[in-house]
Amino acid sequence: MQAVKEKLHDMSEMRKAKAQAKAEEKAEKDIAKARMDVAHEVRLAKEAEAEMELHVAKAGEKVEKEAAKHAPMQPNASGTNMADHGAMSTGNRSLDDPAGAPPTTNTAGMNTTQAPPVKKFL
Repeated sequence: MQAVKEKLHDMSEMRKAKAQAKAEEKAEKDIAKARMDVAHEVRLAKEAEAEMELHVAKAGEKVEKEAAKHAPMQPNASGTNMADHGAMSTGNRSLDDPAGAPPTTNTAGMNTTQAPPVKKFL
């Protein structure tokens, strides 16, 4: 009778050990799945950031192209082309030499001399 009780006790202990091992394996699989999901989201964020940078670069090129199209091509009163030589001097250094002037800001407070900054997700 004692042998039967020991065998039942051993079977019960074995069942508990297997259940614990199975629970630990499931927890490890859940952690691995969470890591995979995070890696996937990071990859998507990097791809979106690269697309946004490309979009901003293309927009900048289009702005430059449109600005070049609309630059004054008519000769001014002195007979020179204003697009080639710039506007007449106003006496105000910041107006005459935009490179020497501080960057201008629009009403939203963004610097208009360069593209808006791109937010980094990570």
